[in-house]
Amino acid sequence: MGKHKFGVFLPFYAFQTKNPTEHYQQLKAVVLECEHLGYDSVWLDDHLMYNNWAILESWTTLSALAASTSRIRLGTMVSCNAHRNPALLAKTAATFDVLSNGRLEFGIGAGVQEAEHIAYGFDFPNSSVRAERLGEALEVIMGLWTQEKASYQGKHYMLKDAVCEPKPLQKPHPPITIGGSGEKHTLKVTAKYADRFDWGFLPTVDLYKRKLEVLENHCKAVGRDFGEIERSCWPSGQVLIAKNQNELTQKVSKLKPPNMSGDDYKKGTLAGTPDECREQLKVYADLGVTYFMLYFADLPSLDGLKLFSEAVAQKM
Repeated sequence: MGKHKFGVFLPFYAFQTKNPTEHYQQLKAVVLECEHLGYDSVWLDDHLMYNNWAILESWTTLSALAASTSRIRLGTMVSCNAHRNPALLAKTAATFDVLSNGRLEFGIGAGVQEAEHIAYGFDFPNSSVRAERLGEALEVIMGLWTQEKASYQGKHYMLKDAVCEPKPLQKPHPPITIGGSGEKHTLKVTAKYADRFDWGFLPTVDLYKRKLEVLENHCKAVGRDFGEIERSCWPSGQVLIAKNQNELTQKVSKLKPPNMSGDDYKKGTLAGTPDECREQLKVYADLGVTYFMLYFADLPSLDGLKLFSEAVAQKM
């Protein structure tokens, strides 16, 4: 797919069944098709609960998917820092990278779902504290991944001569994607530790440009080369692609909420033909974006995945 990479986001709510076995079979089918079509990666969300929905734990699920695939990279979009002790997460991730033959995409964030935290017994401090914890967690994780023995004493976490063997296969470590766009706290952590950022869908290109400026300033403050961080984006909240306008109109009518206008639906959806999709992606490519995150609105159907791969990704 050329110099641009395309990741496919596969959250639990993309699948139309609450039966966990059926959910996994649908998920596996989509992942295998993504691999066949040449997508760079697939990403699972990291949630423990959503009302009474049956949700598969992300790292366990990724391990099962790794055993069924051979090329596609696998990641979390993104692991919530509070859900796991960072030393244990480092061990889990290192093991996964070994067992998947170096295919881990390590996504992590400070956490945003307060109700989920409280229900599972995790505290939910303000954003500055959560970002501070995330920074310390990454010190712990990177230390365990790269040092023979890792020690660390922070405000929130500590290690004492901790050994993580085997180390990840990827050197110096699996790529770290930090999720979150908070300009004051999260982007400061991103500037220091991230190999790639992920800000989720931003409604305007101007807002995306502003985040770039803020991140660049944070990089200068910590002495980091801004160019070392790969630029990614969500071209929209979701993607709905069709061969022509007639087919697109039918798909929009079928998938949009009944109480929402077509115009409002398209505010959060890249709904277009292949030419229109390429035009929207080019706007971000011209800003230096090399990694595009995609959530297809018609999942678990494979139609959007196939058309986008053939008519958009392979032509960029």
